[in-house]
Amino acid sequence: MTKEKQLLQLTNPKFWKAYFIHMRPYLLFVSGAAGLAGMAIFSDFQITDSKTILAFIPFFLGYGFGQALTDCFQVDTDSISAPYRPLSQGIVSPKSIGIVSILGLVLCAVILISFNSLNALFGVLTIIGLATYSFFKKRFWFAGPFYNAWIVALLPVMGFLAMTGLGWDDLQNQDLINVILLSFFSYANFVLIGYLKDITADRETDYKTFPVVFGWNASVWIGDVFAILSIYFCSIIAFESAEGIIFWAAGTLIAILGQLFAHFTKNKTESNAAFPIVGTVRSLILWHLAIVLGFHPELLFYAIGFYVLFEIVLFTRPVRAQI
Repeated sequence: MTKEKQLLQLTNPKFWKAYFIHMRPYLLFVSGAAGLAGMAIFSDFQITDSKTILAFIPFFLGYGFGQALTDCFQVDTDSISAPYRPLSQGIVSPKSIGIVSILGLVLCAVILISFNSLNALFGVLTIIGLATYSFFKKRFWFAGPFYNAWIVALLPVMGFLAMTGLGWDDLQNQDLINVILLSFFSYANFVLIGYLKDITADRETDYKTFPVVFGWNASVWIGDVFAILSIYFCSIIAFESAEGIIFWAAGTLIAILGQLFAHFTKNKTESNAAFPIVGTVRSLILWHLAIVLGFHPELLFYAIGFYVLFEIVLFTRPVRAQI
């Protein structure tokens, strides 16, 4: 594609509609909740403070930029498992999507760095991780969920640093460590169970994901372990308030139902993977909101509004079977 056509594509409203699809707006709430949980550790956290609002924007949008960037490196398998996406259809080019994604991620990092210079390191690590994720996903069956999860686990760290302005030594905060572990294991489960919808496409394009190598049942059993660890690490903080317990319980119930469905459904195929996958997303968001409420129970109505908005956006996704 020539530079002239590239510029035309970037200035075309249809391009931005296509880019919005690749951002998966219903998943922006995942990174938003993870970043918010780290921010909430700050004792003087105020949800309506201008600093809080500005710092939250990169977390909310960052996931979308990251999703679009990783899509640029796995068009082969997405063309089979997600043919509705503009990159799969050739409507937009990987180069144009990649340029916008990297610029968006850099802007997000700059905002967070303005609050704490230590976020420069974590911002760079995040961008590098997103750009190299597909390489590890395709070649190493044990790496995919963990490799993606460590990137998301950096979000509460960056949120904590942005709000507190503290330094390296303060990263040993036990509350922060518990939130990091929650983000890591809950997102690892989302990634692992999410691979269930792509088994055929990944097999045909030679992606060595865990479900391709070991199958549906083994993947769900490992997902059980991730879910149990997530439930535990969330409970440590969520149990500090009645509001936190309610959100923890809701997330835990949804996670259990999703895992049970994946275990006992008779139709263990990609077309039947949506329910357990959505369960991992819902539980992840609810657990992180439980963390926020564990620290700040007065934010109950904001947490309810956040989750309800997520469900509305999720309901409007273009393909119901895709998460």
